[in-house]
Amino acid sequence: MSTVLEIEHLTKEFQRDDVATVALRDFSLTIERGTFVTVLGRSGCGKSTMLNLLSGLSKPTSGRVLHNGDAHTGPTPEIGYLTQSDTLMPWRTVLRNVEMPLEIAGRDKSERSEIARDLISRVGLDGFADSYPRELSGGMRRRASLARMLAYGAETILMDEPFGALDAQLRTELQGELLRLWAQTGQTIIFVTHDIDEALLLGDRVVVLGALGTVLLDREIDIARPRDPDSTTVDPRFIELHLELATALKEGARQ
Repeated sequence: MSTVLEIEHLTKEFQRDDVATVALRDFSLTIERGTFVTVLGRSGCGKSTMLNLLSGLSKPTSGRVLHNGDAHTGPTPEIGYLTQSDTLMPWRTVLRNVEMPLEIAGRDKSERSEIARDLISRVGLDGFADSYPRELSGGMRRRASLARMLAYGAETILMDEPFGALDAQLRTELQGELLRLWAQTGQTIIFVTHDIDEALLLGDRVVVLGALGTVLLDREIDIARPRDPDSTTVDPRFIELHLELATALKEGARQ
């Protein structure tokens, strides 16, 4: 399996007046192509800072990111980023929102409409192409945001707690949709969460972060797919891994 992302000794400092605040320190990680990697950590450990650096939206104070062997220094269509916040354009319908990356890329109107409608269907929003964001529930807006991100055609997808604000039932439903889409595309996904169950249900691999992005644990998840939440969460191996991850988080909190 080939490497898609190489993260080498990343450090990020934020300067305000004469005071420097370190958000991430000497963070290194390698991501293999086609894998689903969940990054688990408490609030303030540097997870979102890491994703901003990987997306190219922020530049490191030191260290570097390689994407497919080349230095990654700014945003690129090859890396998609679904943030925590809702970034749909309120004046555009769902269809026009999903079409936006294709419009920017210069695709013709009929082609981008066809691609967008297919993506809207794939995320379970049939019948809502002409709706505006204000007419959608929170879960439906998340689906629309996912469809728009997929429209970029990115091979690597970064996701920052995308389902964190949703109720448990809807979160489970969207987790299933995401896994279905991932299985169809073979894309690489880096999914940030603070929820241990979510990390284990989704990931091929879970990376546990402590303060300033310290890697506390990097564990392959040897639970067969598909992982139905009702049966998987009572599986002895799931319980064993859950305890291991929870222990790592607690140890990291004491650092």
